[in-house]
Amino acid sequence: MARKDELGRRGEQVAADWLEALGYRVVDRNWRCRTGELDLVLRKGRTLVFAEVKTRSSLDFGHPFEAITEQKGARLRRLAAQWCRDHGPFAGEVRIDAVAVTDAWSEKPKVEHLTGIV
Repeated sequence: MARKDELGRRGEQVAADWLEALGYRVVDRNWRCRTGELDLVLRKGRTLVFAEVKTRSSLDFGHPFEAITEQKGARLRRLAAQWCRDHGPFAGEVRIDAVAVTDAWSEKPKVEHLTGIV
């Protein structure tokens, strides 16, 4: 596995653990369809959350949130809609969040969470 893939997987695990500590429950991970992938699907109460996780080893090449473009936001909306169609009706709120993880390999990675990004 490439170092970049390892970093991404580590960041997703850090994000999942961090969100679970805040009361979210992981419903699905790395869900794929032919048009893309959702990193994390979570529930908190009546809210279904699709979380895009961006991981960087440092901020030398910009903040992780900078990688979430308008096009990426549109793709996340389409993927979230497809996940909902594939998993049946859902009563409650649906939200798309972003989670940035830096220093993922350290003892205390830095995690930032933005809610309702698109």
